[in-house]
Amino acid sequence: MRNDLVVMVITTILSYPIGLWLRQPWLLPLLNALPGYIVLVHRLRKGERGGAVRAMLWWAVTMALTGTILFVWWPAPLAPVVVLGPEHQADMFHWIRTGLGAEASPRHFLPRHLLQLGAFVALGLATAGAGAILMGAVLLNYMSYYVAALAKAGVPSWGVTAIGCKTWAISRIAAFCTLGVILAEPLLFRLAPAEKQRLRKVGSASYVVAGMSGIMIDWFLKAALAPLWGRWLRALLP
Repeated sequence: MRNDLVVMVITTILSYPIGLWLRQPWLLPLLNALPGYIVLVHRLRKGERGGAVRAMLWWAVTMALTGTILFVWWPAPLAPVVVLGPEHQADMFHWIRTGLGAEASPRHFLPRHLLQLGAFVALGLATAGAGAILMGAVLLNYMSYYVAALAKAGVPSWGVTAIGCKTWAISRIAAFCTLGVILAEPLLFRLAPAEKQRLRKVGSASYVVAGMSGIMIDWFLKAALAPLWGRWLRALLP
């Protein structure tokens, strides 16, 4: 693993205990996002678009694992600290117990996902990717909060591991990581146009296609699998 990735992973891990200890809701995702964004910019300025995407995937995996583990074991209440965590948990638990709401059907989840995608794109373009990475940190944290809540509610550890993190969410996270890099490029290279020449020949279009394909896979899998997933979780949730 390259040095910048090692530093990014370590500092992302450390951002959790620092952010949770300080107990300022928006400080946690800011601290989470900073290491990933620094590496993203560094790699794009070196002409490594693919390397920037891979770094964002490592960042997301680090956040998901670290956040979930610490949210389970952190000794203080986390509801006031994790932005949108309690709200997302309430929506998901309602869906699990009743089959209604958050994940029930495309009619329920598509408007919310389209709004989030629009906000992600707008933030990414307006802030050279910084706002999109921050939004990604918020999304990852409230997803991790929900998975940790399953464990705290008594779902067996094998169940939390196997089906706590929904398959379609993984596709969505990977898509957002890919798109976040592409959204950073227009403003970043407008501010430093000479560095754009370093980008390798593979164009951004292929990454946009990959990212949007991931979004579509997320929607398709959620529509197809969410009812089954909800029944499995309902059987495990006390």
